[in-house]
Amino acid sequence: MLQQTNTNNRIIWLDVIRCIAMLMVIGVHCIDPFYISPTMRTIPEYTHWAAIYGSLLRPSVPLFVMMTGLLLLPIKQQQLSTFYKKRILRVLFPFLIWSVLYNMFPWFTGILGLPKEIIGDFFCYTQGHESQSLVDSLKDVAMIPFNFSHKENHMWYIYLLIGLYLYMPFFSAWIEKASEKTKRTFLLIWVLSLFLPYIREYATNLLFDRNGYAFGEDTWNEFGLFYYFAGFNGYLLLGHYLHQRSQWSLTKTLFICIIMFTIGYYVTYTGFSTTATNPNATETEMELYFTFCSPNVLLMTLSVFLLLQKVIVTTPIIIKALANITKCGFGIYMVHYFIVGPFFLLIGPSTIPIPLQVPLMTICIFLCSWAFTSLIYKLMPQKARFFMG
Repeated sequence: MLQQTNTNNRIIWLDVIRCIAMLMVIGVHCIDPFYISPTMRTIPEYTHWAAIYGSLLRPSVPLFVMMTGLLLLPIKQQQLSTFYKKRILRVLFPFLIWSVLYNMFPWFTGILGLPKEIIGDFFCYTQGHESQSLVDSLKDVAMIPFNFSHKENHMWYIYLLIGLYLYMPFFSAWIEKASEKTKRTFLLIWVLSLFLPYIREYATNLLFDRNGYAFGEDTWNEFGLFYYFAGFNGYLLLGHYLHQRSQWSLTKTLFICIIMFTIGYYVTYTGFSTTATNPNATETEMELYFTFCSPNVLLMTLSVFLLLQKVIVTTPIIIKALANITKCGFGIYMVHYFIVGPFFLLIGPSTIPIPLQVPLMTICIFLCSWAFTSLIYKLMPQKARFFMG
């Protein structure tokens, strides 16, 4: 149970949400081998549990974005350059350092005389396309300013995060002057935009043969009707809007959140599991119901956020541990993807029941990543932020 008031200027229940979101992110990556690996996709039980856990853990990224909006919006009494320096540089250096390490890893394995298949064991998205060439590794490094590679698949979020930081000062200026009704109107239009993935797939693509284009989109125009309201900026505003607005009792909150989560989970699980059973389904088709900016994921995210606001903890050691997890959170995110593959190799072929493999892998990877990040902070207290954020 956790105090809902601030302790040393900390909003403690946000530390709880951050910890849960971190575990969710790691859990999501733990199921990657279950349905990305060609071998695993032929085993029905793996695809079944990938659908169960993958659907359950979708609120992970939206929760982080909502927390960002809650903590930073509106931005007050700060120069644009000061905000960018404080926020972007904090994530930029660790992002660049770890992106280089991930992309140079295949070359390092070649130097050590290891078989190239070990690259696919570490990073399942590269299976069948492994290369230990220095030229290929340097090409991936050169690509970092433009996009991530499949060896550091989780880095997609950092591009998103930097984009949100670039956008937030301008969004903040509107938020400061907007009325509550205006904010609700923005959120309503944003919610409508969340249906776009399904409109593109089922209406414009299947019914009208429009190649997935909707509301003015076409080969010469990617900016459709809802473009300016769509995306993760809605989660930013939602986090800001919900801060200290939930006056429901615990019973009412629990009842409403269970209904929302159940509906969101049912749609997510049913859609993904149905697609996963099709051996000819493309990766895009499989990820359709996992889209973060979709109504089903919003329902799940909102229910988790509202419910965790009610959590109360008074044990000092737990509060201290949560604070340390928050401090190490960015480092944990940077590090954890390196050991997802090895832990799957260790746990996957074991006799441990498949339903228990994902929770066990998640906990082990989280603890190892947390321990490593904490060690770096202890060894280099002044410089650790350049490596771990």
